[in-house]
Amino acid sequence: MAIRLLAPATINRIAAGEVIERPAAAVKELVENALDAGARRIAVGIERGGIARIEVKDDGCGIPEAELELAITRHATSKLTDEALVRIATLGFRGEALPSIGAAARLTLTSRPRGQDSAARIIVAGGAVGAVMPVAGPAGTSAIVEDLFYATPARRKFLRSVAAESSACADVVRHLALAAAEVAFRLDIDGTTSFDLPAQDRQARIAALYGRGDAQAMIALDAVREDVTLSGFISPASLTRASARHQHMMVNARPVRDPLLRMALRVAYREIIPAGRHPLAALWLEIPPESLDVNVHPAKSELRFAAPEAIRSLVIGAIQRHLATPAALGAAPSLRLEPARHRGGFFYPVAPSPQARGFAEAEATLGFALPPTLRRIEPEPAVAEFPLGSPIAQVFDTYVLAQAADGTLVLVDQHAAHERLTELRLRAEREAHGVVSQGLLSPIPVDLVADDVGRLLDAAGSLAQLGLVIEGFGPGAVLIRAIPAALGDADPVALVRDIADTLAEQGSAVGLTTRLDALLIRLACHRSIRAGRRLGLDEMAALLRAMETTPLAQTCPHGRPTVLKLTRSDLERMFGRAG
Repeated sequence: MAIRLLAPATINRIAAGEVIERPAAAVKELVENALDAGARRIAVGIERGGIARIEVKDDGCGIPEAELELAITRHATSKLTDEALVRIATLGFRGEALPSIGAAARLTLTSRPRGQDSAARIIVAGGAVGAVMPVAGPAGTSAIVEDLFYATPARRKFLRSVAAESSACADVVRHLALAAAEVAFRLDIDGTTSFDLPAQDRQARIAALYGRGDAQAMIALDAVREDVTLSGFISPASLTRASARHQHMMVNARPVRDPLLRMALRVAYREIIPAGRHPLAALWLEIPPESLDVNVHPAKSELRFAAPEAIRSLVIGAIQRHLATPAALGAAPSLRLEPARHRGGFFYPVAPSPQARGFAEAEATLGFALPPTLRRIEPEPAVAEFPLGSPIAQVFDTYVLAQAADGTLVLVDQHAAHERLTELRLRAEREAHGVVSQGLLSPIPVDLVADDVGRLLDAAGSLAQLGLVIEGFGPGAVLIRAIPAALGDADPVALVRDIADTLAEQGSAVGLTTRLDALLIRLACHRSIRAGRRLGLDEMAALLRAMETTPLAQTCPHGRPTVLKLTRSDLERMFGRAG
């Protein structure tokens, strides 16, 4: 087969796929162009997930009429003064965004520099460039992208749902708005304003985008090591979310999703928050441009650091130091202490007398009643009576250690096990007569971003089937009227925020049954005994007994094991005694 050169239009469409892989990428490139142009106000409009239309308007320096055609030519840029790519001070520099968008969609670019009598417009459709025309228009630039990927249908058919693409576009604009708090930002999605923010300081911008309650709880962070500065805000260990979408990182004012920084954040919190939970963070890293390579990928969201270990150490150390301050410790939930002997990672509860404390209190803690025959059992029953044996100790305040009649050691993950028990109880309630709800004495408001409010209100009917009753409370909040009775003293605000995260991750294409199951599991997680909470012997025994009488209790709702067993032969093999 003969080798041939591809046509220029085909080359441009292939290259466009690297830069503009989905509508959110087009939004990111256009807003970054506006910021590089010195805009003080940026307005973004999205229709049908950005597939039908994206519009970005700014009041920046504009593009002279004589340079408008050059602006949509590949690898033409006004931003790169250092062709060695050592000191890059702008968000964009590759000269690929506008031609890539024009190759994949219909792009209308209108611009007027201050001092120019009129604006000028150029249209690019599927790589075909039209003539520059004079038009009326304000100072600044307007970029309109229509029918995205009509020229590259192979890419278009792999896009996610409209709701998912809209959410991704909103996340991009939110990240950029946080990175440039000094710039006013407006975002409209399908004709509805998601946010309209004035120029403000970082803390005010965080409050606008994260919610006032979360912003007030966050801890200010500042650290310096040689010529690198880290600043921003982090959440205390008591404030976590169900996903990592509330973590934003900026390097030299560039919004990034860099693996090294994200891993450093996880390591810093690893010992103080439960698995599956994520802290909130907005961090700004300032580093000499020559110590940083931003030309790793066309999307420019990943970096290479000249001294990665030093950056990792700075981030982890700074976060851990600030989490150890009195303000951070004061925000942590208190543990209920039991009389105990504590050695290493083991917690040996002192057995309470059956008269002073029986299974009734354990039932209240666990949230379900034990069979009548089990209520009469002493806190430390004979090991022969039960498959999971008798509790001995608690390991790392997370795992229940028990011994069965044959000497087998049993380890139970207390949170995972209780989550399964609670989930099955809620599921049985839903299938029998609907989850019983408990009205709140006073409705509780929850501050949220407009996108999350919209998703929650759209799902209000599904949530009501699960016993959670909410209603709108202005443009940036919902009001909690009732929660599932089975949740007891669970935190309603944290519950609603986690459900908002779950809905954001699912998208609207998920069927009702799947959505209800995911929400039910989220409810169960909030009612379950947390890792890190110490249990008494009666509570440990009650948990083991309930597991023995519950189907599917060997795994949690996410499919992870709840119980592990070590037989004598397992131990002998581990110690090299098997033979």
